[in-house]
Amino acid sequence: MSHALAAALGKLVEREGTVAASNFTPAQRRALEELGRKTGALRVKSEGRGSVYQIVHPAMLAAHLRTLRPLHADEIDPDLPKRSANIGQSRNSKGGDSSHAKHYLLVKAVATGAVWKIHNKGVERELDLFASTEISGAGVLALEERDTWRSEQPLWLVENQALFDRLDWMPLEAVGTVAYYAGQLPARLLKWLADSPRASEVILFPDYDGVGILNYARLLEVCASPCSFWLMPKWRERLLAYGSHEIWKNTQSDFQSALSRLDFPKFDKGIAELCAALSTEGLALEHEAVWLPVIDQD
Repeated sequence: MSHALAAALGKLVEREGTVAASNFTPAQRRALEELGRKTGALRVKSEGRGSVYQIVHPAMLAAHLRTLRPLHADEIDPDLPKRSANIGQSRNSKGGDSSHAKHYLLVKAVATGAVWKIHNKGVERELDLFASTEISGAGVLALEERDTWRSEQPLWLVENQALFDRLDWMPLEAVGTVAYYAGQLPARLLKWLADSPRASEVILFPDYDGVGILNYARLLEVCASPCSFWLMPKWRERLLAYGSHEIWKNTQSDFQSALSRLDFPKFDKGIAELCAALSTEGLALEHEAVWLPVIDQD
């Protein structure tokens, strides 16, 4: 209620006292009417075919607004982080746009040659990710939507940390960079991938469930680089041996959403076959199964 009241009082104070009720949301109108009953500092009156809110005691309402919004927008340094500005305006870091300007992507090199380049103030700089991985075990890219980070090698995206910790699941010929995300591809990462080609190819290796398939659909819709879905060796056998019906049921809504967004005739047949198998068997497969032995079903 305080958020609705602050927004409504802001409109009243800025417009110096009389504002048509149609300018307020239902929640804002309720908040104003409750404040008017409690304090008498404002009133509602009929005007034409509608009604208006009118300030009776400006100083009282200005003081009340100041308690809800300690600082006016004009009093806040525009260079401050958004969450800091939100606290100043609503006493809550999430009281407005609470997104961060940067997204920190945890990355490591698959092999030598994993180099990332960026142009900054007319100077090209390079990050030798293989060297960073050798020294500290991983590296990080501070991403902004309009930056120029780019690699000439593939970027692999894996959904769970185990696949980031150990890279012995990867094809022997694999090169490039592995990046870890948790569960859902972050919106800021997708925006960054959409802004310009970031790698020679973006390869997604998620869990084989509704969430993973939907993430692939989201990636395909925006990615400026070529992208593909990685199928582990003998995935059918692993699905039958280790698949989970419970996970399949829990991610059904995401799976159906993904199917509505994927244009199967444009894919290599592997992803279409995977989706058909998941649906037919009623099973999902977590991608850590890539390390498990293949069980002979005969």
